[in-house]
Order: sequence, then C-alpha cells, then structure tokens
Amino acid sequence: MTARLKTPLTELVGIEHPIVQTGMGWVAGPSLVSATANAGGLGILASATMTFEELEVAIAKTKSQTDKPFGVNIRADGFDAAERCELMIREGVKVASFALAPKKELIARLKDNGVVVVPSIGAAKHAVKVASWGADAVIVQGGEGGGHTGSVATTLLLPSVLDAVDIPVIAGGGFFDGRGLAAALSYGAAGVAMGTRFLLTQESSVPDSVKQEYLSRGLQDTVVSTKVDGMPHRVLNTELVRKLENSSSARGFAAAASNALKFKGMTGMKWTTIVKDGLAMRKHKDLTWSQVIMAANTPMLLKAGLVEGNTQAGVLASGQVAGIIEDLPTVRELIDRIIADAITRIDALGSFRVTDAEATA
Repeated sequence: MTARLKTPLTELVGIEHPIVQTGMGWVAGPSLVSATANAGGLGILASATMTFEELEVAIAKTKSQTDKPFGVNIRADGFDAAERCELMIREGVKVASFALAPKKELIARLKDNGVVVVPSIGAAKHAVKVASWGADAVIVQGGEGGGHTGSVATTLLLPSVLDAVDIPVIAGGGFFDGRGLAAALSYGAAGVAMGTRFLLTQESSVPDSVKQEYLSRGLQDTVVSTKVDGMPHRVLNTELVRKLENSSSARGFAAAASNALKFKGMTGMKWTTIVKDGLAMRKHKDLTWSQVIMAANTPMLLKAGLVEGNTQAGVLASGQVAGIIEDLPTVRELIDRIIADAITRIDALGSFRVTDAEATA
C-alpha cells in the first residue's frame, strides 16, 4: 500500500493523495479521470470541448468506472454554465473546476449542494476575489504550465497567492514528480495540479504517435504564442506553430473564422448562442472581437493534434515539463511513485536540522 500525505486538499475533497489531474480539453475524458480517481488522486473531466449531452454521457461513464470523487471543469463564461452546474449537482459530482472566476451566485448554488468549488487563477488579486465569494480552494498555474498561461513563474506566483488567501492553494505549472510535490508542500500548498504529466500516461486518449512527439522534445521546445487564439498559449514548437507565428494578422483571422464555422458544426451551437458566448468572453476576458473569433482556433487546432494525431494541422498544448518527461507509466504507477518519492524527500529534510547541542559542539 502506498504511503499517504494528509493535506487540506485531501481532507476537503476526500481523496487519498494531494494530486490533481487537470481538465485538459480533448484529453481528460472518463478513462483518464476514472484512472486518476481510482489511484487516489482527483481527476477532472474537461467539458469545454463537450456539448451538454456529451458531458452527461461522460459523467455517467466516469461514475460507472469509479466510486471515488472526481470533478468537472467548465467555462464560467459559457452560455450554459448554470445548466452544467445543475447537472453536476444532480449527478453528485464532487468538484466544480473553473478556468475563470464563476459568479458569486453560482458558487453559492454549488456549495449549498455539497459541491467543492475550485477556480483556477493567475494572480493573487484573483484568488482574493474568488475566496471572498466563497471558493473552497484555488489552482494557481505559473508560466511553466501548458495551454493558456501567464508570464510569472510558479516559484513566485505560488507564494504570492499563499500569502493572500487562507483557503487551500493547489500549485500548477512545472510539476511532474515527487520532488515537485515535496517542494509545493514546503511552500505551503495543499497539493499539485498536473496536465502534461497526465497526458503522457497509458490511460491518456492521446494517440501514441503524438505522445512520442512530446517525449522527443527538450526543455527549450515549447513556445508561448498569441497566434493560436489571440491569447498567450504555451504549446510545442511545431512547424505549424512556426508558420502561425510568421503569418499575417489577416491570414490568421481568416483561418480563425473558418475554424469558428467548424466548431459551430461540431457542437451544433446556434449563431445566437455563439454571439452570446462571444459577448460573455469579451466581458470576462477583455478581448477584442478579433480575439473572440480567434478563440475558435483553440478547440479545433487542439482536436486536430490531440485527437486526430495530425501534428501538421493541429497544435499540441504543453507545459515545459514535456522536455524532462521520459516515460509513459500507468496513472497508478505515476501517482504511487510521486507520493513515495515526495515522502522520502520530506523525511530526508530532517537530516538538515541541527540541535542546539550539535550547533555548539
């Protein structure tokens, strides 16, 4: 049996280990989420790339594969965010994860029904805001993390958030092993959140050829690009990304408009809904209309790379840790060895302590 670490996160959610598998679009489906839950961590379903009906099916399938707590990540600014939250309440989902700050009323509704609310934030002031609204915990991702990311490193962002709030803080961005978990706990975090490390496991649905693409990269092989969807986005530095970086604004806008049409067809969304969604994105993210349209690039380009395995036509969101990961373990193997290594390293810290007698000897 794997040793245990008890933290405010494990007690809050009722999980064995303070490790969170993040809600990666097209990657975090029932197989990966249930494997994480069964291994003692917190798996989070990614619903931003799912229709409402697909989310219903995904939750039911996850529940059929595990009786442990798991979560669902949704867009707080989505047109049907409230409806998705009601679904989580009905289905008894333990954790509601948000990429943006949910409305105060939505937090209250979830908490009143026993759902743990965990927004992801990128600055101490945002953590203070959601904590004042009743959020139970926050995930803070430093600039090392994959996908949409900021510019401040985890080593600076994490302590600034820990000093600002009294709720559990989960550290994300740059974590992949027991050393990282031990370090995060030493900072005062309640656990770690990992995306790329879970993407590179056997239960991940990403095609094997794409996983090998990640494993072949070095620490310098990711880039933060604004040409994917108009916002800073850390991805593997592929030929397509280099082409996007060198493309004109007009060409990028045209490609984004084309992808918007594809996304509409894939989700079955009505134009009125898309416009309403766009207005919400402009309000919450302070985006231009050009950036709103470009946002359609994210689900379609990620789908091409992470689902279809077409790295020539798709992008591969990635944290910098891809350059240091060398294997594809099962989720249970990964979590067990992270916990075992973290405990060994935490115990070893005691050897540095000097007693008064030793200091004066």
